[in-house]
Amino acid sequence: MKRWFVVSASVLTAVALVAAGCGSSSKKSTSTQSTSGGAKGGTLTTVANGAPSGSPDPQVNYTLQEWQLLVTSHDGLVGFKRASGAAGTKIVPDLAQAIPKPTNGGKTWTFTLRPGIKFSDGKTLTGADVKATFERIFKIGDSPNAGSWYNVIQGADACLKTPKSCDLSQGIKVNGDKVTFNLTTGDPEWLDKLAVPFAFILPAGTPATNVNIPPPGTGPYKWAEYAPSKQIKLVRNTFFKQWSADAQPAGKPDVIVQKFGLSPEAQVTAVENNQADWMFDQPPADRLGELSTKYADRVHINPLTAIWYFAFNTRIPPFNNLKARQAVNFATDRNALVKLYGGPKLAVPTCQILPPNFPGYVPYCPYTKNPGSGKWTGPDLAKAKQLVADSGTKGASVKVNTTTNTVDKGLGLYFVGLLNSLGYKASLQALSPAIQYPYAQNSKNNPQFAYSSWYQDYPAASDFLNILLGCGSFHPNSNASPNIAEFCDKGIQAQMDHAGQVGITDPDSSNKIWAQVDHQVTDQAPWVAMFNPKYIDVLSDRVKGYQFSPQWYFLLAQASVS
Repeated sequence: MKRWFVVSASVLTAVALVAAGCGSSSKKSTSTQSTSGGAKGGTLTTVANGAPSGSPDPQVNYTLQEWQLLVTSHDGLVGFKRASGAAGTKIVPDLAQAIPKPTNGGKTWTFTLRPGIKFSDGKTLTGADVKATFERIFKIGDSPNAGSWYNVIQGADACLKTPKSCDLSQGIKVNGDKVTFNLTTGDPEWLDKLAVPFAFILPAGTPATNVNIPPPGTGPYKWAEYAPSKQIKLVRNTFFKQWSADAQPAGKPDVIVQKFGLSPEAQVTAVENNQADWMFDQPPADRLGELSTKYADRVHINPLTAIWYFAFNTRIPPFNNLKARQAVNFATDRNALVKLYGGPKLAVPTCQILPPNFPGYVPYCPYTKNPGSGKWTGPDLAKAKQLVADSGTKGASVKVNTTTNTVDKGLGLYFVGLLNSLGYKASLQALSPAIQYPYAQNSKNNPQFAYSSWYQDYPAASDFLNILLGCGSFHPNSNASPNIAEFCDKGIQAQMDHAGQVGITDPDSSNKIWAQVDHQVTDQAPWVAMFNPKYIDVLSDRVKGYQFSPQWYFLLAQASVS
């Protein structure tokens, strides 16, 4: 799952219950492009059921809800371009003047800070703030990715052992406006990791404890209030002067507010009546009909860089047999699965691992009638039944593992019926959402065929292919083993490793290799890839300049409400 997209389990269930409610939406209501622009000023009022889960600390919080706001108030050395569509996956210089070319085999990165940038408390940004920020990631102790994302910095291993005395003097060198990172190995995802809020630069001297409100940042807004039972309020940072429209636009509203305590039903009503400008939570199924008819020009449906799938256990019968896995793929009616999720307005069938509009994506679908277009067109039951017969696995017992959520359970029941029709003896194992994902990851439970979904951390092919299907992502007898398929192909892994090395200096060439890896993994059928989901935004009629970023979703600060 997208580890910071914590609303996915409950929110997307509501989306999935939709029949054809949004089917009548007009073209403009499903566009990812911005609507007409607007002037600066006013208050953008957003509503949500509750405050972001966990600490509001930028180096601890791992939720879309807070990250959408943090990107307006804080910056990293680099950032994702504030744009809709594929352009929003591009890394651009932010606090740094330019994106440097790494040296020393990708282990040394020297950034030059832009001059004169101030925090919202008036202090000028310096290299010391950069070094202190990364030491704080380890000192704070609760940062969820210190050990996996930033331990590549020289000295980080010692920081993991004794966080309070963390010293990255060898790993981060400061010389005037130049900041040099010395890594223990080349990391092709290093720029992506610098562009997420964990690495947003905070003032040196920020306490290494969870804060009650995000510390001063360098963005166009500053946090004026964080009251978990009431609201979040951001106001203009009077010290901000735009240095890059690509990295950090000045922002249009004077104030951004997110009010808590409204149910999704109440949120829809508030937005429809223009008492709020946008709702964070997804609209309930029973409201989508009216939204698609009465408010179609205020509804936007956007594709997500995400995938829903069922993973085969490739190490135990019957799906340690490639032909058996391929058979289920050929037999699967992906249109039926999309219908269970909510219909073609809310999801698109897929056969492969990487989602569309993503680095390394080249359309590919071998598991369909008349393959060749790269798209899924329909199941091939004759091919599937022949493969089952050839595999010698007919009659095997299969437990289909999923959650008790309505949609997830419906998907599981579909596969129980499909497997039985192919000659297997299938049954359903539905677990609560809090239990199912750890259970499916743990090899000692021997899950044979298990539901899961994944939403990007950042736009890198490895975030899907290596994290979910790399040899190193299978951890036996662990609840934290994202490679649910227990898949390991040493030849493909070598290709992944090669793509990573190439990506340090040549991302374009690397993505061509990742495209090959994606197709090779798909041929090995460790999953039944089902579909790529979409996301619904509902706006008041005051909002102009709507844009949807594949990384940050609705770009709040770039919308006009005046």
